Amino acid sequence: MLYAQIMAGGIGKRMGNVPLPKQFLTLGTKPIIIHTIEKFMLNNQFDIILVSVPESWIDYTNEIFEKYKVKDNRIRVISGGKERNDTIQNAISYIEKEVGLNDDDWIVSHDAVRPFITKRIIDENIKAASDFEAVDTVIPAFDTIVRGDGTEVIEIPVRDEMYQGQTPQSFKIQAFQDGFSSLSDEQKAILSDTAKIILLSGKKVGTIAGELSNIKITTPYDLRIANAILSTSHNAGE
Repeated sequence: MLYAQIMAGGIGKRMGNVPLPKQFLTLGTKPIIIHTIEKFMLNNQFDIILVSVPESWIDYTNEIFEKYKVKDNRIRVISGGKERNDTIQNAISYIEKEVGLNDDDWIVSHDAVRPFITKRIIDENIKAASDFEAVDTVIPAFDTIVRGDGTEVIEIPVRDEMYQGQTPQSFKIQAFQDGFSSLSDEQKAILSDTAKIILLSGKKVGTIAGELSNIKITTPYDLRIANAILSTSHNAGE
C-alpha cells in the first residue's frame, strides 16, 4: 500500500510569539496545512493520508478540516511525536495496528509547512519507489557550502556535488524499520533525516528534483515570502 504522511507534529518555536503552531498559521486565506493537504488529496494513488499533529491539537485539526471543507475518506489525523523519527514511528504503529504492514508498503512523508509542493514532485517520488529503497527530494546548492565549527572553516566541499534536501522523503517502511533498529541510542537522538537513516543501513537512496518554490515556512520571514509566492501565482492565473 502507498501512504502519504503530512508531518505537522512540531510547534514551530522559530516562528516567534504566535498563538498557533506554524502549520496552522494563515497563508493567504486559509491555514498553511490546508494548502498542503489539498495537494495530496488530488493524488488518487494514496491509499491513506496520515496527518501527524501534536496530540493536543488533534481536535483543532479536525475542526479546521471541517471548516475548510477538507473531505476525503482517506484522511486520518493522528498524534505526532517528540522528534521527527518519533512521528514516523507513530505513523508506522498506526498502520500496523489499523491496517497491517506489508513488505512493499511505502510512505511519502512531507512537511506540512511546505505548501507549494507540486504534482510533479509527488508523482516522481512515487515513480522512483520502483528503483530504490528510499527517495529524497533535492535542489542544487547555489551558494558555496562551508563546513565549520562556528569559529573557523574546516572544509569547503565542491559545490557541484552539493544539494539541499527538501521533502517529500519517501521510503519503504521495512527499509526504515531495519535501518532505525540498527542505530545506537546516541544515533537515534541526533539523526532526524529519514534518507540518511536508510543510507547508513547500506541501501540506495534515489533523488528527484525539487523546486525552489517548495520552501519550508519556519520563520516570520518565510511566511512573508510564502505570501508573496501565493500572490504571484494567483496573479499569474488571472
